[in-house]
Amino acid sequence: MEDICFCFLWIVRCELMFMLLLSGHSEGLQVIGGRVTVVQGATVTLPCQLTDSKETLKQILWQRSTRGRPFRDNFFIILEKNGKYPIELTDDRFRFVGNFTEKNGSLQLSNASLMDEGSYSCIFLLLESGNHKTEVSLNLLVPPVTSLKNESVVLGSEEVLLATCTAAAARPPGEVRWVTGNAKVRVTTNSTRHDNDTTTTKSSLFGVPTRDLDGQLIQCVVSSVALDTDKFQPFFLQLFFSPSNVRIIESSDDSLLCISEARPEPTFKWTRSGLALPLSGVRAEGAQLKFLSRSLDLKGLYHCEVSNLYGRQSAQVFVHVLSVSPLSLVIGWSLFGLLLLLLIVEALTCFRFGFLKRRRTSKGFQLLRAHPKKNQDQQLQKGWTKVKVIFEKKVNGSTESGVEQSE
Repeated sequence: MEDICFCFLWIVRCELMFMLLLSGHSEGLQVIGGRVTVVQGATVTLPCQLTDSKETLKQILWQRSTRGRPFRDNFFIILEKNGKYPIELTDDRFRFVGNFTEKNGSLQLSNASLMDEGSYSCIFLLLESGNHKTEVSLNLLVPPVTSLKNESVVLGSEEVLLATCTAAAARPPGEVRWVTGNAKVRVTTNSTRHDNDTTTTKSSLFGVPTRDLDGQLIQCVVSSVALDTDKFQPFFLQLFFSPSNVRIIESSDDSLLCISEARPEPTFKWTRSGLALPLSGVRAEGAQLKFLSRSLDLKGLYHCEVSNLYGRQSAQVFVHVLSVSPLSLVIGWSLFGLLLLLLIVEALTCFRFGFLKRRRTSKGFQLLRAHPKKNQDQQLQKGWTKVKVIFEKKVNGSTESGVEQSE
């Protein structure tokens, strides 16, 4: 009986000694992991390092519990003999980048996605002391998908939506702001959170589409910790309007040009009032109407209609055609100028002759204004007195003088 008790005590003592030895070997041992953050689509290293241990390492095992795989499973193992052995061969994005001899069990993950976010366990199996593990937390940043929608804004006097800037599916949410200069606008922003913990932020720009806004430089700026730099999306605000100020001008000696203000670019249609547009005599090329000849049958009232998606307006002009050559026109104008000069000379001559005649006549006539009297005859009551005309004439070489009464 005493022998049995002695043997039992010896076994217990040996077990205690073994446990003390293991405790001595594992004292100071440390497995280093950590928390890492990566942008979606990038490459990240999951650190795992065993320090202060001289024990023999048998294997390194990795486990994970992620968004895509919520139940913890073994997915990668590194053995002493063959160096590495991924349990799940289908996921070749993981690669062993550590050193087995140096007890470095780090893994590299390429093309990280939001489904990879979660907790990773790195477990070292030592020959003497067994398993030692650490946790590595992987955090994913998702950069926003940015977009800008510029609305088709028609010139008007009421507030309308000008543009919408979106930072979609970001984690954490992206920030959207506008750079508008002196433009008088209003901004509204709203956010929507999705099931995968990403957020879409939309910012809308409102304003009254007046001429002052047309051509203004507007910028949408998106900021996020998942972006290296802010994303700028500039655009010029263009307002659309129907054709206005339509007019027809003569662009050359043989063509007309139809001018208008419109956005978007309008189309031009030439017609002739009451008659078909001559196919052989004129050619319409957009805003230009070119006359190919000077035929008299080309004359008439021509219309230019300008139209786009938002309206139409027209102008008209009457075309007179002179079937003459430019040289004939020069000769005609020269003859007209010569005739005009002769008329001016003749008019001046007549004026001079009439002036001299009046001067000579004034010596033989004397007009007297008188007031009528009661006893004068009916002729004198008209307000004029009798006038004596003094004349001289020669008869047979002699001069005769006389006085003749005249009314």
